[in-house]
Amino acid sequence: MAVSDALGMTAQGLETIVRKDEDKLRRTCARIEELIREYKIETIVLGYPKNMNNTLGERVKKTESFKAMLERRTGLPVILWDERLTTAAAEAVLKESGVRRENRKAVIDKVAASLILQGYLDRQSMPDQEQEERGAADGKEECDGSSR
Repeated sequence: MAVSDALGMTAQGLETIVRKDEDKLRRTCARIEELIREYKIETIVLGYPKNMNNTLGERVKKTESFKAMLERRTGLPVILWDERLTTAAAEAVLKESGVRRENRKAVIDKVAASLILQGYLDRQSMPDQEQEERGAADGKEECDGSSR
């Protein structure tokens, strides 16, 4: 999980919510709802795990179901954001920061969530024309959408 500052300019990692059983969402949803209240969240950015070749696999279906459930439970908009390569980028950031390999696993998802949210925030701060041009250059019709 990551949140933005009050101005919506920077992302900060909060925590990693771990589910022991993939089908047990009650505690996960309760914690997400607590964070929504605590940080006055208005929009959720959810990582969209597309394949590297831009195809949609099994994880995408689960993410889309999770998105729909979050929208129903929270009443907030949920934006899907392309998360390809964010774990690799998070690994690089941690390595460059001198975090030892055995300590990286504990924080890598939090850093990846920050990178996903920062990508979304950066895109939101672009003028509309630049967003359209960049989307066309990327071969996207709309922003791929994420926050962990």
